[in-house]
Amino acid sequence: MRIMHVSAECYPIAKVGGLADVVGALPKYQNQLGGDSSVVMPFYNNTFTQKHTFKTIYSARVSLGHNEYDYSILKLKSNVLDFDIFFVDIQELLFKDYVYSADDTDRFLAFQIAVLDWMLTLKKKPKYIHCHDHHTGLVPFMLQECYCYESLNKIPVVTTIHNAQYQGWFGYNNLYKIPDFNLDNIGLLDWNGTINPLAAAIKCAWRVTTVSPSYMEELKQDANGLEGLLRHESAKTVGILNGVDTEVWNPETDTYLIKNYKVSTVEAGKKANKKWLCNEYDLDQDKPLFAFIGRLVGEKGSDLFPDAFDVALNNNDISILLLGSGNPITEGGLNVLKKEHEGKYNAFIGYDERLSHIIYAGADFLLMPSRVEPCGLNQMYSLRYGTIPIVRNIGGLKDTIVDIEDEGFGFVHQNTSVKDICLSIERATAFYSNKKELKKTKKRIMKIDHSWDNSAKKYMQLYKSIKKAKL
Repeated sequence: MRIMHVSAECYPIAKVGGLADVVGALPKYQNQLGGDSSVVMPFYNNTFTQKHTFKTIYSARVSLGHNEYDYSILKLKSNVLDFDIFFVDIQELLFKDYVYSADDTDRFLAFQIAVLDWMLTLKKKPKYIHCHDHHTGLVPFMLQECYCYESLNKIPVVTTIHNAQYQGWFGYNNLYKIPDFNLDNIGLLDWNGTINPLAAAIKCAWRVTTVSPSYMEELKQDANGLEGLLRHESAKTVGILNGVDTEVWNPETDTYLIKNYKVSTVEAGKKANKKWLCNEYDLDQDKPLFAFIGRLVGEKGSDLFPDAFDVALNNNDISILLLGSGNPITEGGLNVLKKEHEGKYNAFIGYDERLSHIIYAGADFLLMPSRVEPCGLNQMYSLRYGTIPIVRNIGGLKDTIVDIEDEGFGFVHQNTSVKDICLSIERATAFYSNKKELKKTKKRIMKIDHSWDNSAKKYMQLYKSIKKAKL
């Protein structure tokens, strides 16, 4: 089963969010199940591409309306990953030190056209094409409608929505950049009077998946304007929960950690990592340590943190450590708290992969009060490392975390609000004082299986179910 994933991100090459983690893990686990899964993505100017060498396997020119660009398909010379990965190198458009920018229409449109042009030349074409998010949303449309790709239009296409808030909208003044198609079918591109790549993907893909069952149902009620379309196309939609790459996220072998540990040594392992964090960030290791890791954006509820942390730190004998970046106003508010709660609170504004791993290992509780959380991987990482999640009851968080009071292993609240966040922190602080139950819960959550094994099997079954006929 030859599967080609098309994505803007892939860990460890280029990561902005959870999309990269999924695309960097799913192909590996599919290959372990006997598949032949690979990834094609843009060639960025970043640390990974600077440190590795590549060979050119194909070169041509790609047309983007009135303009043409030289492009090459590159492949890693060394076998760094557990699957083949190909890169589209368009120097003028894609070879940047960033993944996304304010106006990415030309960049990702050229990327998608180049991918399909290259695919036309392959002797062994993929049996299935798996597209991820709006950056690849026009691939299903172009395969179905553009004259030049007619020979590829029998290849089934699956589109996975990782986050429906971002849809890649652009105006009809860019229509001429899309390869020729029957303009009678222009409605397949349109949603609310503009070209909407994610909407086009939902209309034209053979199957549409999201990264958790609950998120799929939530999107049919609230999808930033696409809820009616998803309800209309519901017969071909399915939610498949993301998994965790247990080879990368394993406290027993994680090379980032100060001290490795397993279920039987969780107390000593977490204590050593917590001690390092508290020494590094001037916190008291005897207090319960609450942490947040992620983007400081409204979806994550992080705009509430300056107020919520201030209340929680005044009312509880705790420590809080934050790792993230995003909204400048939120960043400013979080930095102000450093002086007001010195010795009890600290923040690293930015991102550091090693630090994130140590926080998962050293923190006692992980905060995720998200307004929107399609799947969420952080709560699964925290479980793996024996750190108890505090989450809002939404999306993938709803599918993975059960409240302590319901014989579960986490703390769940219903709303993204300062009040709910603080009440959950109070509940967790009280639970922390029950050392026997705390230790028992740490060991319990480390045994929960959220590996990619089951999720990869479900995707393989989905591909097989498509066969040669659309719904």
